[in-house]
Amino acid sequence: MLPWQYALAAACGLFIVAAVIRAGKLAARTTGRSASWALWGGVAWESALLFGLYGLWQFAGSFTVMGTSGALPRARWLWHAERTLYLPSETALQRLILGHPLLVQACNYYYDILHFPLLGACLIWLYARHRESYPRIRTTVALFTGISLLIQLIPVAPPRLLASTGMVDTAVRYGQSVYSWGGGFDADEFSAMPSVHVGWALIVAIAVITVSRSRWRWLAAAYPVLTLLIVVVTANHFWLDGIVAGFLVALVLVVQRATGGLRSGKSSEGPQIRPVRGKISVRS
Repeated sequence: MLPWQYALAAACGLFIVAAVIRAGKLAARTTGRSASWALWGGVAWESALLFGLYGLWQFAGSFTVMGTSGALPRARWLWHAERTLYLPSETALQRLILGHPLLVQACNYYYDILHFPLLGACLIWLYARHRESYPRIRTTVALFTGISLLIQLIPVAPPRLLASTGMVDTAVRYGQSVYSWGGGFDADEFSAMPSVHVGWALIVAIAVITVSRSRWRWLAAAYPVLTLLIVVVTANHFWLDGIVAGFLVALVLVVQRATGGLRSGKSSEGPQIRPVRGKISVRS
């Protein structure tokens, strides 16, 4: 997992590159190469925004507006709420894979490194091949991530830190944990609600299904489902963490659609010309 310092440093570097390219684009207009300069300048700018968003997400994980002492009670409340809602047991699901070390380690790697590269690849694909759809999806990612960061300021422990669940910290068991451990809790470990991994996976699936015209595009629907299963069996999230993430994505999409409708409605309004009826006289 890329540290936030490196992500923000990359963002700053790319912002500088984008500024230099935009300055060079003005000089390139005389040579007829301004189009290629504009393309690479746009790529650098959008990449900087992506790295900046990722860095802020990582950085915000070290802050809370409440003490971490309430993180475990909130996790217990979620666990009991799931039993009240008759959701499947995360513990029972995890036990199905614990006897398969290679599968467990693969799940740990999936959780650790896959979500951000796939999101980045999706955004690059949209920018390069479907530029008209890119701003909408980018805004969805930014709004969902921003709302999630605000919610994560209230610490909630993941199930692997809740002993009463009986779940195993699979990353610690195989030495694959991405979290620091110095004899105490890390505040970043209390950013379990909602699951940003699931939300990003859902946005990627929606982007592929709605933008692509391939008959295989519906396979992308499996990505958020698989991600939800992975974050649960690795004991990093409850079911409700993923469900809330899905709700937030749906809420963002509804708001985007509503505001888009309002804008299109306003843009269609304007002074209307009424036909003038009457006789037209022709003078010779």
